[in-house]
Amino acid sequence: MNIPLVHAPPLTDTRRWTKLLAQYKTPHRGRSAFELAVTILPFCALWVLAWLSVEYGFWPGLLLTIPAAAFLLRLFMIQHDCGHGSFFANRPSDDWTGRIIGVLTLTPYGYWRRAHATHHATAGNLDERGIGDITTLTVSEYRALSFWGRLRYRLYRHPLVLFGLGPIWVFGLTQRLPLGLMRVGLGPWVSTMTTNVAIAAMVTALIYIVGLVPFLLVHLPIVILAGSAGIWLFYVQHQFEETHWSNGPDWDFREAALHGSSYYDLPAMLNWLTGNIGIHHVHHLSSKVPCYRLPEVLRDFPELKEIGRITIAQSLDCVKLALWDEDRRRLVSFREARVGT
Repeated sequence: MNIPLVHAPPLTDTRRWTKLLAQYKTPHRGRSAFELAVTILPFCALWVLAWLSVEYGFWPGLLLTIPAAAFLLRLFMIQHDCGHGSFFANRPSDDWTGRIIGVLTLTPYGYWRRAHATHHATAGNLDERGIGDITTLTVSEYRALSFWGRLRYRLYRHPLVLFGLGPIWVFGLTQRLPLGLMRVGLGPWVSTMTTNVAIAAMVTALIYIVGLVPFLLVHLPIVILAGSAGIWLFYVQHQFEETHWSNGPDWDFREAALHGSSYYDLPAMLNWLTGNIGIHHVHHLSSKVPCYRLPEVLRDFPELKEIGRITIAQSLDCVKLALWDEDRRRLVSFREARVGT
């Protein structure tokens, strides 16, 4: 059992917390390889079993696409760690693992890594919104919109759009072109286009082997379910009532990381399937901590469990939150914003 090297500093001392978490950054490479194996092998097995159920007319077997989607989501979380250079802590190993997984998750690794780094560098900064985050307006910005502008924003924030159409938009279009990074050089283009070619080759091979209809019946539900779950997790990690936003001059990276990201308190199995990404405040404060070491941090410093904690039941209430109220310093619903006028 690991013993903290120092006593926990006050929760307001974010600089000392950053230094304290450095002791958890070193991955155990054998453990990393094990985590990868126990994720990709069950995913492949479940995919094949779901296909066989279709092939032999056992249609209830398509329910296997649900756990398959869960393992695909976990693969994305491993890709996410690779993007931070924390999974193997070896750049070639992390990059090639991330690139290969990106073909399965439909996420171009180099393009996503750059956009996600921008998200980490600007999360909670009202002056730096737009890349790698869910569009969030302030109450005053929303009120300044035209009728059609308000309608567009309300539609965008509707759960059916965010978590229903959202995965199709993100994985079907946004990540097929380096949107948002088209003018920053060839890197995002190369990453996106090579991933597209690899995806096309994989899809062509699978359709040749199993047939078009079985492929669509098996793979589309897996991708859509995993995508919806991924967007939901990303949403509740930052879109909760007591999150932290501030303007550029007042914005502080550590403060925004620790208090602008939630601790999504999930059951043990869901924590494992989601790569412990619910411990998001710790992840944002120290993104080099491997996903499987995040629970160690909470074990050794349980006071961190009280920061931004939301349960599954509480997270459902987050869906109604849509606007940042700069006066009340919290996210509010459209109704609350209207009442506050």
